[in-house]
Order: sequence, then structure tokens, then C-alpha cells
Amino acid sequence: MPLKSYGVLVGRPGDRRREGGSDSPHYQIRIDASGAQYRVAVNVLSQESPSELLYLVADDLRHPITAAATDLSAGWNPLAPRAGLDFIRANLFDRAAMRALPPDVAGPDNDLADLLDYYVQRAIGEPDATVYVFGERWGPETVKDKVFGFKPGNGVHDIHMNQGNSPRFKGDDGVWQDGGMLLHFPGENRWVGIFLAFQSQAWHTDDTTGHALPGPAPTPTPPVEGEPVLRILAAMVNPRGGDPERETVLLLNASPAALDLTGWRLADRMGQTSALPPLALNAGASIEVELGNGMKLGNKGGSITLLDAAGLKVAGVSYTADQARREGWTVTF
Repeated sequence: MPLKSYGVLVGRPGDRRREGGSDSPHYQIRIDASGAQYRVAVNVLSQESPSELLYLVADDLRHPITAAATDLSAGWNPLAPRAGLDFIRANLFDRAAMRALPPDVAGPDNDLADLLDYYVQRAIGEPDATVYVFGERWGPETVKDKVFGFKPGNGVHDIHMNQGNSPRFKGDDGVWQDGGMLLHFPGENRWVGIFLAFQSQAWHTDDTTGHALPGPAPTPTPPVEGEPVLRILAAMVNPRGGDPERETVLLLNASPAALDLTGWRLADRMGQTSALPPLALNAGASIEVELGNGMKLGNKGGSITLLDAAGLKVAGVSYTADQARREGWTVTF
């Protein structure tokens, strides 16, 4: 079953603690929000091998989730279905860009705790910065918090990908309930996104349960591991006259061989799909696909996902309302 209490905590970071040498080390953050205090427990080590977490920092995040986040109130906000994070379906980032880091080792700027410390301390030092933490809530408890000592104990954990788990943690699987941390720095008009995943988690998951799909992904082997063969280059999101039948997506076959597009589809954020032409796209060739079958690219931000003949995600992009506002302009990725 999915997480029991999923949502996002909005507040100001007030303090932080590093846990080194623990059996299950975390990077701990104290968040102050609307007169209450919360502890955010961020995993920096996996209980399964390989133990090092995968991380990605989007230092200038441009995604529709940031506009949705600004509408949230300070404190804990339960989220409706499809309103949360989904590393696979929301196209937050390119998973091939994730890297592994040890939890806490001697020396500066060489472990996951150092990376988290850099951004959290920066947010603590800027009075107008706000932190948005996606995950599962616990509390309020009758006892004091074990790290920061405030009472009642209160907090958020599972600040990482929460689907595609190994059988041991399969009960936490779900879609649109991934954890993560967004930091907003209004003075710079900048959003920073921090995303974590365990190396034991699968990246092809069931659209209903979030469980790992069986078997290897039957997609063509890319020229570079983790790099998509077929790429989304651009899209006509807001055509002149607002005619949705003129919405198009430009694709490129980046591989050195022809690619059979039979059965491949594009999908929008709501899961509506549009089929690609059933043809062989030559190596290095591009194709402009006209969308149909109910698939729409909204002008208030959205996502475009590329699915192969087996229905597995191959690539994905997102765009914001600001990128889509100019009628007749092509959005590039």
C-alpha cells in the first residue's frame, strides 16, 4: 500500500544536524512553520546494497511543481492524488544525471551530508528563503523530539523516491508520492530541487501500484548507458489561434541505427496518449508528430513523456506556464 500520510511541509529552516556513524544515518533539519516545529529526516544511506544513495540537484529548477508549491500554506499540507512528486511521471529531471554519493566521510564537499548542508545552511542564512519538503508525516507525539528537543515531536521522513522498491520495502510503493525537497530563494527568483533515490529501486513501475515491473526493459540499447535513443527536442505548445490540433512534438533519433516507431506513443501529464507514426526513423533523423486522440499540451505548464512499444518510459520533458505563454513560439528542451 502507498504511504499513509503523504504531503508537503512548508516552512523556514532553523537548524540542522549531521548523523555520522549511525546504523541508519540521516541528515536532520528543523523546520519552523506557523508556530510549530518539525524535524525533517533525510536518508543519506540505504539499508540495502549498494548503500550509497543516488542524488540530483536541479540548481535552477523550472517545472510546473514550483507554481503549485507557492499556493500552499505554511505548515503541513496533505496532497491530493497526482498533486505530489513522481520522479518517473512528472519529468522532474533526467534520471541518467543522478550520481551516487557516500553518506558522511572526512573532508569537505565529498559526501551527501556536505551537499545537503550547503543548500540548507544557505536557506537558513537568507531570511526570505522557504523550504518545501515532500514526504510522509509522523506525529504529533507526546514526547520531545529526539534530535532537536522540541515538544510535541513532529516531522517528515521518506524524503526520497517511494516506488519501485525491493520486496523488503514493497509496501511503501505508490505513484505520485515521491519525496524531495524544494528550496525557494525569492531574492534570486530561483528554485533549487534536491532529489534522492536508492540504487535498489526500479525506474519502470506500474502506473497504479508503483511496484517494479517484472523483467528487463525491452527498449533498444542506447549508445551511451542511460541516454535515450529517441529524444524530445521541442514542442509547439501554444499554436497561433489556440488550435489544439496544431500542437506538435519534435523528436530526434540520436542512435546510429534506424528505429521502428510502431507502437510508440507520447503522453501528457494526465496520461492521455498520441501514437507515433508506424515507420522506421533513420539514424540521426527527426520527425514532427502531430498530436491527437485527446492528448493536449496545456498552456499553464505540463509534461511530455515518450513511451516505447512496451509502454515503458524512454524520455520525458516538462515546461512551465512562462515557457508556454507566447503564442506561436516553439518550446525547446
